[in-house]
Order: sequence, then structure tokens, then C-alpha cells
Amino acid sequence: MPAIDPDDLPDGLVVADETGKVISFNAAAARITALPCAEAIGRPLERALPLEDLKGRRWWTLTDPYGGLAIRSGQPECNLLLPGGREVLVSVRYVRTHPTGPVRRLVVCIRGTEARRRTELSHAELIATVAHELRSPLTSVKGFTATLLAKWERFTDDQKRLMLETVDADANRVTRLIAELLDISRIDSGRLEVRRQPVDMAAAVGRHVQAHTASGQAPDRFLVRMRQPLPDLWADPDKIDQILGNLLENAVRHGEGTVTIEVGPAPLDPTADPAESTTTTEMGTAVTVCDEGPGIPEESMSRVFTRFWRGSKRGGTGLGLYIVKGIVEAHGGTITVGRGPGGGAEFRFILPVGAPAYLT
Repeated sequence: MPAIDPDDLPDGLVVADETGKVISFNAAAARITALPCAEAIGRPLERALPLEDLKGRRWWTLTDPYGGLAIRSGQPECNLLLPGGREVLVSVRYVRTHPTGPVRRLVVCIRGTEARRRTELSHAELIATVAHELRSPLTSVKGFTATLLAKWERFTDDQKRLMLETVDADANRVTRLIAELLDISRIDSGRLEVRRQPVDMAAAVGRHVQAHTASGQAPDRFLVRMRQPLPDLWADPDKIDQILGNLLENAVRHGEGTVTIEVGPAPLDPTADPAESTTTTEMGTAVTVCDEGPGIPEESMSRVFTRFWRGSKRGGTGLGLYIVKGIVEAHGGTITVGRGPGGGAEFRFILPVGAPAYLT
């Protein structure tokens, strides 16, 4: 197997010998430190890589790799500063000939902090969004309950019922938001559990359509198409309801015209021909939800399943489609977005047949 060229590594690599002189300085290290490789080679490590901690202290003096404790094997990754105040992530490995022997090589890994900053910014944005979304319903709940407690006798039964219904609706909104946060936490950590049971997708779609019509939507706004025969589907019923609920709610709230829901068999491989025999192609269950609204701009389609993406200014946390994608992928399926025949948004997800929970 050919040796790896240090310049092929994505992170900065600096190696010093037993005297503390730099003997290797790859291209990524040169890019991060703005010091050409030729100028770094042969220099003392503390001059080629003059690192300081966040308090402005010289890091090599603090850690003293060559004269410090002989039992140390390195330094864990930490935030340090280059000249000019640029922050980098640095970890160090001490290479010894035997466990308590002198340091023969010092291997330093340097990475930029941009990816971590983006993650921290995303977390901060999530906290800000949650705080904003929680404030409104909790303020409403507090206001109505305080008013009822202080002036109970002054209100009629109808007024009390209206206030309590508002409190109940706001409490449900808070419960949904907390459930979304738990889902995001499980998706990000890879701990989203899928408890597979037999799922009748046609019946599940029917329940959601009926719920929308019961809440005031016109029955003729929904068109359901079932292509038989549907393969047996083992999936998590609650999470399937979560997917369908989110996609239909988006179509009703943000779309226009007829909302079409189509369920049918489909090859798991998107490149396969659906007309091929199922004996040669692994089949799954596909669900397509599309509307006749303005649709999603082409430049936004790549961001639809990211956190905080909102198709319009009409409410929502922007977390629903991120969760939908996580649930579909936890089932081993795929989800895509495009433009429907009527010009609106078209979401299509395909789930594999799956297996019972006790077999997985």
C-alpha cells in the first residue's frame, strides 16, 4: 500500500523531531497558519507554530512537551490562538520509544473552527427559535389562567369555555414543540427508535384526510389515488402519522388548489424502471403529496430539509421537514422534493418493506 502524502490530509499536520525542530509541515497547515512550508521546515516548533491559549499565555511553555511529565502521551483537542487572534483546534500526540522515555516525535493536528462555529450557531438559532415559539403560547396560558382566577365570577360559562379552549390549544402547541425538540435530539444523535408494526398506508392517509375535512377543509380539495397491489409494510405507525401529518399540513397551509396524495408500489432504487418485474427489483411503498400552489423556487429546493427552512411567512418553526427527513431515513427510506404536475410542491417518500421490530 503506498504511503499517504501529508499534503493529501484535510487537516493541518505538523511534526517535530526530538530537538523540537519542524520536520514536516503539510499544505493544510500552511494554509491555516499562513506560513509557507519552506519557511516552517527546520524552525523550532514554538516559532513555526506560536500558539497561545485563550488567556494569551504561550501554549508550548505551558505544556512543555519535551521536559514535562514522562507519562504524558499527548494533549487533547483544545481551542488555541494563532498570531492575529485566529482561533484553531489543536491536538498533539507525543511519540516515545517506550512509555516513559523521551519524546522522539511531536505530531500536531490543526483544524479550523468554522465547522464547529456553524454547529454552535445552529444550536444558538435553535434555542432562540424555541424560546420565541414557547413565549407566545405560555404568555397566553398565563394571561388567561390569571384572568380566570382573579375574575372567575364575572365571566359567563361561554366566556370561560372560550378561554379554556384557548389555553388547551396553546398547551397542545407547547407539547408539539417539545416533541419536535426531542425528535431533533434523537435524529442528531442517531438514537431515533423505529418500532416496526404492520402499517396500512391507505388507511393512514384516509385518517389524515378525514381529519382535515372535519376541521373545515372542503372534501373535494383532496384527491387520493391508490395503486394496487401495495407491498406489505412494516414501519412505526406513530412516525408514519407524523410524516403524513406534516406533509399534508404543509400542502394545505402553504399550497393552493387540490392536494393530491398518491400511494403505490415503487422500486427502492430511484433509477430503476417501475414497469420492471418486482422479481428483479426490490420494491417499497411510495407516497406522493403535491398541491397546485406557487411551489418551491428551484434555488430553495436544496435547503427544504434543513433546519429552520420556511416556505412562507405563514407560521411554523421550520423544523418539520427536517424531522420528516430524519424519520424517513431512520426507516431506511428516501424523500425528495420537486415540482408537481399542477405547478405546486411535490414531496415523495419511499419506504422499504422493513421487518418486524422483534426481528431487528
